[in-house]
Amino acid sequence: MPVGVLCAPVIPFLTDHQIEPVLEAAWAHGARQAGYVLMRLPWEVKDLFKDWLERHYPLKAKHVMSRVHAMRGGRDNDPSFGSRMKGEGELARLLSQRFRQACERLGYNAGSRNRELDTTRFRRPERSGQLSLFGEG
Repeated sequence: MPVGVLCAPVIPFLTDHQIEPVLEAAWAHGARQAGYVLMRLPWEVKDLFKDWLERHYPLKAKHVMSRVHAMRGGRDNDPSFGSRMKGEGELARLLSQRFRQACERLGYNAGSRNRELDTTRFRRPERSGQLSLFGEG
């Protein structure tokens, strides 16, 4: 099983410049699969993060939050399944493209590209309704 690396959380304008160095270092140590997660700010941590950001990066804080909002539909967080880990909008697409190109340049995820979906074990459900948990019927 290939070893992987997860670049997370990617914080726009704050940690995104570390994507390539992290991927390069992880590759040098044997990682062959890679992924990333865009920073999420759920209700429980959003105020804590904003306070931390203002204290440690006062000159970048507004710009960071502006980028977060641009990638989260104008909000601090987007809990929607399709965009929660990667974001949405042009900046999120650019980040995804940048990550994908860095992975391709280094050779990450080669075994996972274009895998065929194995449907040999699929069985059409009976019209009668509920399936059995134990393979009968």
